[in-house]
Order: sequence, then structure tokens, then C-alpha cells
Amino acid sequence: MSVIDERFCFIAEWYDPNAALIRRYQFFYYPTDATTEMYDIKQRRIFLRRSPVENIRMQDLYIGSTISVMSRQLSLVEYGDDFTRRKVGAQKERTLALIKPDAVSKMGLILDLIYKSGLLITKMKMLKISRTEAADFFTAYQGQDHYNDLINSISDGLMIAMELQGECTVSKWLELIGPGDSAVARHSNPLSLRARFGKDHTRNAVYGSESQEKANEELEFFFPSSGACRPNPATYTECTCCVIKPHAVKAGVAGTIVNAILEAGFEISAIAAYQMEKANAQEFYEVYRGVVQEYSAMVDELSLGPCIAMEIRAQNAPATFREMAGPADPEIARHLRPRSLRAQFGIDKVRNAIHCTDLPEDAVLEVEYFFKILDH
Repeated sequence: MSVIDERFCFIAEWYDPNAALIRRYQFFYYPTDATTEMYDIKQRRIFLRRSPVENIRMQDLYIGSTISVMSRQLSLVEYGDDFTRRKVGAQKERTLALIKPDAVSKMGLILDLIYKSGLLITKMKMLKISRTEAADFFTAYQGQDHYNDLINSISDGLMIAMELQGECTVSKWLELIGPGDSAVARHSNPLSLRARFGKDHTRNAVYGSESQEKANEELEFFFPSSGACRPNPATYTECTCCVIKPHAVKAGVAGTIVNAILEAGFEISAIAAYQMEKANAQEFYEVYRGVVQEYSAMVDELSLGPCIAMEIRAQNAPATFREMAGPADPEIARHLRPRSLRAQFGIDKVRNAIHCTDLPEDAVLEVEYFFKILDH
């Protein structure tokens, strides 16, 4: 197949709420002109003739991802042919990445460098593990001189676990983080994450799986396929909710936004990536239904791809963070609050970079929606 004719095929599922059943389609994507078409497998007929669809990129297409086509939220569950399995499967290598407790304060800068490297963050969660769990994770290092230091390096505070995906992800991430000893890294790879943010050979900022086999095992440790949920560190006190919207995540500015929040003196006490079902987005935005004319578009945007939710803590957090977020309309924000997050990263009233809690009485409820309801 020539590049001109290149076509990728996936099996996609869509839950039809009216019929209360799951419908399956062959989903085709043509990268040369960014067009798609769909074939209804059960009805044996074309559902969507080849046409352009916004907000879908080749890097968004992988098993387990969710895309939106004609207001339908489709889950890609299988490869549709051998060509796609060979071509896409080889490009979608996964690995585990950890931001260790000693570097969590630098999470925004580290996330920014991950996005700039071209790697995709498909899962992310802030959490804390016990010494026993750390010992289980680092069991291969048992007996080595720095074993106890290694255990302490990931069990003495909050850390961030991520699943990274892309082409040659294992080797690319290992190159980005640099040698294990931060002092060595500063000499041999001064631009690496460990050179920039690490302290020594154990408090070295970040961790990465050493092989694809190891990555599969370690990803299961932090993101079990059983769906078991690890406790998150959300406090639900003195807090407000911030959600980096899918368009901003896709644009690769999520790390910059996180860093700006931290530099402004706010505490990020919980952070996680979520893929919102449309029904969840409707429920989360329920307070805006019938009040804001952009309600339907806001729901569609929030369910277009991964978003990043955070519990933000500060004194009088809802009011002070809302001020940093700026007016809902980025055009107005650029005139009145040019340094606000929406002024810097927003596009329009729907794609305005972030959602933040508007009413103080809703702050805890919105944080709970992500870190209690969706997490479980």
C-alpha cells in the first residue's frame, strides 16, 4: 500500500443510550487528508462516508483511546486489519514513567518536557505507596547497597505515575531521563531530567522502565488491568477544582499550565488524567445547563480526549484561583487579565484552556466528582 493510499482500520464501539446496546463499527482513518469513514458491522452498511472530522490526529488512534465522531464517543477496542496492527502497533509502545517525591514540585516542568519530546501521556495519577509496596516494586534490586535508599526515594512522599505511549517509547524516555546518578547525568547528559532535577543516585527525580517486558509488568503495578483503584491524595479541604481541557492537553501546553499554577504559589494536592464519557461531562456541567448557551459545546469539548483534573489548595482557593484563571472568554481575558491562564492558552469560550470552579460552594463537590466518583 502506497503512502497515498494509506488507510488505517480499527474496530470501534459506541454505546447507544436509546437502544441500550453497544454498536460496533469499522473505523477508517486516512492520514494523507485527515478524513474518516465508518462501516456499521451489524447492519452491513456504510454509516459515514469518507469525510473530514476535526480533532482527530494519527497519534490519538490506539487501542484503548476514545475519539468523538459526529457527537458519538467511540472507543477503539481492536485493530481492524493486519496492516494497521503492524504499522500502528509498532508505533504505540508503552512505558512506565514516575516523577519521584523529590521532584513533584517540578512536575510542571517535567510534564512540559515530556510533551515537547513527542511522547503521549495516556494515564497519569498522583499517589503515595508504602515501604512494603516500594519493596515489592524494587524487588529486583534487593541485596544491593542502595536498596533501602531506593525504597525511600519513592515511598517518602507523593509521586506521579504515568503511562507514556509513542514510537520507541522505552528508549526515548530512558534517553530523556538520563543516567541513574544525577551527578553523572550532569556531565554526560546535562539536558536530561535527572541532570536538571535530580539530587543524587537515588533521589534522581524520575524513573523509567528498562525494557518493554519490564514496562508491561510495572504498568500493571500502578495501573492494574483489573480496574482496581489506588487511593488518591485529594484532601477535599481549602480547595478548588481545575480541569485542563482536552484541546489544551492535545496542544501540549498542560505542563506549562501546571508550572504556572505552582509558580503562583498554589498547591496541587491531587492530579490525574481522565477520559470523560459524554454522560459524565453532562453531569459535571449540569449547573450550566439552560444557563450558558455554550453548554452542549462545552460537553463535547470535555469528552473529546484526555483531560487533566487537579485539586488546587490555597487560602480562599475558589476565589484566588478563579482570578488566576481569568474571564471565561479568552478575548475578554486578553484585554482585562492578559496574564491569566485563559488569556494565554484559551482560544474561545468553549476552548478556553481550563475549567475552574465558579461558585465557592461547588468547589469541594467538583473535586469530589473527579477524585471520588470517577476514580471509583
